[in-house]
Amino acid sequence: MRLLVVEDDRDLNRQVSSALEAAGYAVDRAFDGDEGWFQGDTEPYDAVVLDLGLPRIDGHTLLRRWRDAGLFVPVLVLTARGSWHEKVQGIDSGADDYVAKPFQMEEVLARVRALIRRASGQANAVLRCGAIALDARGAKVTAGGEPVKLTSHEFRVLSYLMHHQGRVVSQAELTDHIYAQDFDRDSNTVEVFIARLRRKLGGASIETVRRLGYRMGGGK
Repeated sequence: MRLLVVEDDRDLNRQVSSALEAAGYAVDRAFDGDEGWFQGDTEPYDAVVLDLGLPRIDGHTLLRRWRDAGLFVPVLVLTARGSWHEKVQGIDSGADDYVAKPFQMEEVLARVRALIRRASGQANAVLRCGAIALDARGAKVTAGGEPVKLTSHEFRVLSYLMHHQGRVVSQAELTDHIYAQDFDRDSNTVEVFIARLRRKLGGASIETVRRLGYRMGGGK
């Protein structure tokens, strides 16, 4: 799963991004509203963490522009503005959730997980597909109740497929969502990750849909 953090405080941006990366996400960073607008408008993200008090383009304006442009990625707002009317304004601008500074990093991680689950129609914190279970909070996977050790990229591929169960996901889409912007991408490596996951989880765990991509959980 790929995230964007838009925060002009470089230390806080680094701290939030590092925590998200440690939780298994691919993370891109932006440090002002212009940069955030460009990245959000041109790159596919599963969620955005956004500060409201940004230079160049403020967070409220940036949110409205994204929504007006038809970008419906889940957005978690981070801001020092703690009054109720600022929270209401943030939500009305298009935010999906809100955390006021100072905050505990675990709360940010939990809210990001919840936003991604809701956006993909998943209700439970632990995702399940047959005998496979994925716990995003602990970055843990089990198959038939037994723990399965995955690399970070294998975990991202599996997480994306399990969040979108029943839908065919192309190689290109997986590539866009498992790598950060500055990573040297190669869509052929997706085939390698899929092959490894099948060896670890069982050959029938991930279906190949000829010329279209991959699917978990069946489908119509």
